[in-house]
Amino acid sequence: MKRLNNRSLDMLRTLEIESPAYGYGEGSCLIKMGGTIVLCNVSVTESVPKFLKDQKKGWLTAEYAMLPRATHTRSDRESARGKQAARSIEIQRLISRSLRQSIDLKALGERTIQVDCDVLQADGGTRVAAINGAMVALVLALRKLQYDKILLKDPLNCFISSVSVGYKDGAFYLDLDYEEDSSMDVDLNLVMNDRDEVVEVQGTAENKAINRNELNQMLDLAQAGIEKIRAAQQKALS
Repeated sequence: MKRLNNRSLDMLRTLEIESPAYGYGEGSCLIKMGGTIVLCNVSVTESVPKFLKDQKKGWLTAEYAMLPRATHTRSDRESARGKQAARSIEIQRLISRSLRQSIDLKALGERTIQVDCDVLQADGGTRVAAINGAMVALVLALRKLQYDKILLKDPLNCFISSVSVGYKDGAFYLDLDYEEDSSMDVDLNLVMNDRDEVVEVQGTAENKAINRNELNQMLDLAQAGIEKIRAAQQKALS
């Protein structure tokens, strides 16, 4: 398969991170991974959900949505349909789980961090772009809380990054766009922290199963891509 812009199999798409970006959130980031563009905003409230009341720790949750014309054809807003799509719920839970790994909820105090990820344009890898952008926005929000002396200790435990990889006809592909993602024999999303520990793996053999050695090659390729993404995230924060 020939890749767009003659990209090599182990090359990321063009990656741009603008932070802070748009909105009034405590932290914000606009991330572009190839043709995928996601706006991430982080808001902080001085309360927690009822199930955490009086437990002296905070919470982090995320919401994910695609704008009606984020794809080639318009889709209805989920609010107009009266309920969220199962895909949106699954992705926002992934974002929430991933980012909760990055902070000490007890050090956060009884506060809730709300992460909003809005896909402005989708061309594959929207969930990994959302995680990468949200991580930058989260760090900015935590810095603001410390600058305002709301937090006296940095609750950040580790730094989170994510990327997609694919396998087709004996070849491994890094950072899939939509056309590639929809045609892969196997596609996989990997989330890792900056200690090179695996936070989450999502993978499916759509057309052809792979063996353990091939899975390890996919994970190695993804980890190499994540190291480059992490460097871009940290550069945006510097």
